[in-house]
Amino acid sequence: MGQINEDQWIERLLAIVRMAGEAVLSIYRAGPGVVSHKADQSPLTEADLASHRILSTELAGLLPDCAVVSEECDASQSHRCGSGRFWLIDPLDGTKEFIARSGEFTVNVALIENGRSVFGVVDAPAMDTIYWGGAGFGAWRRVGAETSCIRVAVDPAVSVCRVVASKSHLNDDTRAFIDRLGAVSLVQAGSSLKICRVAEGMADVYPRLSPTCEWDVAAAQAVLEGAGGAVLDLQGAPLRHGKADVLNPSFVAVRDAALMPR
Repeated sequence: MGQINEDQWIERLLAIVRMAGEAVLSIYRAGPGVVSHKADQSPLTEADLASHRILSTELAGLLPDCAVVSEECDASQSHRCGSGRFWLIDPLDGTKEFIARSGEFTVNVALIENGRSVFGVVDAPAMDTIYWGGAGFGAWRRVGAETSCIRVAVDPAVSVCRVVASKSHLNDDTRAFIDRLGAVSLVQAGSSLKICRVAEGMADVYPRLSPTCEWDVAAAQAVLEGAGGAVLDLQGAPLRHGKADVLNPSFVAVRDAALMPR
């Protein structure tokens, strides 16, 4: 990662993300608040905005000359480009889960360098769980005060392929993809926790053949790559960020690229 010494900023980064997560959790515990809607009709809560304010302020001084690009700030999008580095944040991923009070929402922060998500943090504050990592760093999970290294499953104990599938995004293309995998069992999870399930060895494949944005995926992608897996488009290339279009192509998060159907 260039001349960056990770020992100088990773723990500070984790503290910043946890700070945002605690703000989200405080609002969550207070009960339903006012929900508005953005131009695309996606929901927006005070928790989204509180997390955005904390992350934008605290990340600004963490690394030199590293802009912050947030889902909740249109003006920041000018810094989202394919060269150089920038922070890419989703202040509250899984706003629908937050509103439904499922607990499966996350705060996502990724460091993008020349189009690659080189490091990511995914905090699930309602579960008191935080994930972090990147290629070359490894991947880690902290539950409460207990920290452990995580790896994708190498030889799953089950004989069927464990597929993360969202009921709300199980469209015809996704069903067809899953059918090509043979015998499967379904694993349910919300927000970016779907990719984290693969990273921690609890699932093998997560196909996403419906729209997402870069900030939805980048942080968990880095964690999965640190754990030995990959997030690939349907041509088998790693997902890139800082593209002209913020929308991701269809992708598959896998513990092993060999699981991609041919």
